[in-house]
Amino acid sequence: MITKGLPLPPLSTIGILGGGQLGRMLAIAAAEMGMRCHIYCPDADSPAFDVSIRHTRAAYDDLDALTRFAQECDVITYEFENVPAATAAHLAALRPVCPGTRALAISQDRLQEKQFFSSIGIEVAPWRPVETADDLSAALAEIGPQTLLKTRRFGYDGKGQVRVSAGDDPAVAIDKAGAGPYVLEGIVPFTREISVIAARDAAGATCAYDPAENIHRDQILHSSAVPGDIAPATAKAARVIATRILDALDYVGVIGVEFFVIRDGEADRLLVNEFAPRVHNTGHWTQDACLISQFEMHIRAICGWPLGSPRRHSDCLMTNLIGEDALQAERLSGEPDARVHLYGKAEVRAGRKMGHVTRLLRPVR
Repeated sequence: MITKGLPLPPLSTIGILGGGQLGRMLAIAAAEMGMRCHIYCPDADSPAFDVSIRHTRAAYDDLDALTRFAQECDVITYEFENVPAATAAHLAALRPVCPGTRALAISQDRLQEKQFFSSIGIEVAPWRPVETADDLSAALAEIGPQTLLKTRRFGYDGKGQVRVSAGDDPAVAIDKAGAGPYVLEGIVPFTREISVIAARDAAGATCAYDPAENIHRDQILHSSAVPGDIAPATAKAARVIATRILDALDYVGVIGVEFFVIRDGEADRLLVNEFAPRVHNTGHWTQDACLISQFEMHIRAICGWPLGSPRRHSDCLMTNLIGEDALQAERLSGEPDARVHLYGKAEVRAGRKMGHVTRLLRPVR
């Protein structure tokens, strides 16, 4: 990991690949620390453009534009994990890219991700690689009867995955899932889904926020509650696992790690679902319930500043504003102890994340 020139002083320029809401909130946090942001994104209506000092609108495979972008930045990060590998490699030869290209590559391929978890002793749901209908038939016989067929790449918010049951036609399931190859995952009897937002700096210092209990609707995150109905031992174990992942990847920045909680007799067992090498939707609550948000924590980590404390000062409930939910923003802003965040997206569409609201419930004593 490149550490030369750290810590970066105020007025340094942070390059951000991607111009969505995560890039927007990173840029806002960076500005509050006296940093400047340069957004790189091909989309004309990128919300992050509105809050950054500079932006480049160009394709992710435009090497000339990428080179010019890198030359104007002191460090480069990204707000989504589908940055092309060649893009990340080109930039990493010119400037520090945080998190590093290894974490990015592993997160982009569900097979590599599961192999990585297994290599460091982290338990996951049963799975098998699948390329053909015959592979799927054999994997169903081993894992079934209830499974999810997922594309190895480019799936998020329920995209690129199909539920498959014993007796279903494998060829039809593959056609529904989209272009392969795939991973077949067993559906586990979890009691709840939780996540941990954690951070690591270039010197190896780490910290982790309290786990959130997450509710999904139509395979999109609906809400995150902190502290949630999570046993203290389970919360501690989740933070330990997230830190182990950070160290194994020699990671710099904020990571989101999602878990299934399985009831095993009198105790809980944790299965890791996936990690995201970036700030994460289930960590938006930190903006209002913590002194240091996940966005500021990420900027601190990649700039070589002290990580600071992830301690929360309030219990809270974060709820996503999906599609027309955002039309209620004015009303929601009138609720006591509620704070509304809108992402600056002009077009309201069903299933589109337009913003979120965080309700502070009670102070932590």
